[in-house]
Amino acid sequence: MFIAYQITKELITALAPLVPQIKREDLELADQLKRAVQSVLLNLAEGQKFSDGNRLRHYKIAHGSANEVRAALDAAVAWGWITPEESVLALLDRLLAVLWKLTHSQALRAPESRRARSS
Repeated sequence: MFIAYQITKELITALAPLVPQIKREDLELADQLKRAVQSVLLNLAEGQKFSDGNRLRHYKIAHGSANEVRAALDAAVAWGWITPEESVLALLDRLLAVLWKLTHSQALRAPESRRARSS
């Protein structure tokens, strides 16, 4: 199975107990956190079916959404609403690293952009 997809599923499971805690304080932030992590999973799944620049586009969207997850957690921590386990933050860091690698892989770059750089 695609490792980024698997990590994201694990992250959703790890975030599940935190979302209700955030929801008690800020319904919109909890909703945004859920939508962002779901966006990661959905964009990874959709990107897998492409073999051209659309794959990279979906992986970049997933990476942006993962950064949004980080920001939502940072906000909830800053407000004092949650204290996430280190394992949750480590999982998110791992996902962000994998997504960075995916979005910076030369193999996913469109052939046109590789030709333009070599000219």
